Amino acid sequence: MTLAAWIKEELQERLQPAELAVTDESEQHHGHAGWREGGETHFRIHIVSEAFTGKSRVERHRLVNETLKGAFAKGLHALAIEARAPGEPDPRASRRT
Repeated sequence: MTLAAWIKEELQERLQPAELAVTDESEQHHGHAGWREGGETHFRIHIVSEAFTGKSRVERHRLVNETLKGAFAKGLHALAIEARAPGEPDPRASRRT
C-alpha cells in the first residue's frame, strides 16, 4: 500500500470526511530536507469533516496530525493541511479567481 493510500484510509476511518483530497507534492521539494527518490515525503491534505465543527485551526491540525502520526514513521516528512467543517467557505475558491 502506498503512503498516500494509507493516509486516505486512516483519515476516512477516523474522521469520516465529506471531502478528502490527498496530493503528493514531493517533487516540488526535490533537493530539500526530507525529500527522497520515489516521493511520498511531502503531502497536502484538503479535508472537510463534521469532526472539525467548533474546533480552531490548531485543534483541527492536531486532530489530523494525531490521526496520521504513524505516517511519519513510514517516511512522511511534511504535511500541509487545509481542514474545514461542512458549510465553511473553501479557501481554494478564492485562489482560483
